[in-house]
Amino acid sequence: MSGNVVAELDSIFKPKSLAVIGASSNPAKWGGMVLGRALACPFRGSIYPVNPKETEISGLRAYRDVLEIPDPVDLAVFTIPAAQVPAAMRSCVEKGIKGAVVISADFAETGERGRALEEATIEIAREGGLR
Repeated sequence: MSGNVVAELDSIFKPKSLAVIGASSNPAKWGGMVLGRALACPFRGSIYPVNPKETEISGLRAYRDVLEIPDPVDLAVFTIPAAQVPAAMRSCVEKGIKGAVVISADFAETGERGRALEEATIEIAREGGLR
């Protein structure tokens, strides 16, 4: 593996900052589980909850969109409905985020509509250099 690819993967495996898109204070929701685990682990980077309906989650300032986060973000974890992922992915590309993990349903496994949504999401990520 070339050094360039390894460096690109650092945004996923060694992020210095993390945005949880769809963050929640409810630990029963994916956004709450991901945020809770990030806060509980020995992660030393910055954690940014993203939720347009909240101003604070788990004691952290919440942002309406990743574009509002004032600092660089290495990794975005999506815990939002599939229909919302493409727009959020575009914001991540615009922000310069290099790593993404999507935790969602209703993509290709649900049929043609979901497959088209998944393909559109992948294309946005590819064109934007998001892994």
